[in-house]
Amino acid sequence: MTVVAKRLMANLYRRRALEQAYLEALAQMPPALAPSPEHSLLILETLQQVDSMLDGLEEKPRAAFLMAQLEGMTYAQIALELDVSERSVKRYMVQAMARCIMLAGESE
Repeated sequence: MTVVAKRLMANLYRRRALEQAYLEALAQMPPALAPSPEHSLLILETLQQVDSMLDGLEEKPRAAFLMAQLEGMTYAQIALELDVSERSVKRYMVQAMARCIMLAGESE
């Protein structure tokens, strides 16, 4: 029961951090470009689903995927940031994408 409680708390804190990061990004946008409240909710829910899909990955594959998808970094930039080879970054991306595809298939 303790393990379940710890995992639930970790998920809660991760979701709050994700929501806070999204709200901070929204605050930096000009008001004219900000999405509607309904669209914001959909974006936040999608971010939480992606976060859940990546939950089982090790830190570096998860970080590589997020850097590529959210920050638009190249594999070379990610390799420098994570202090790994580009080949490792490619392997991390395959792991992350395979996990997302597998979990998306299970939910259908």
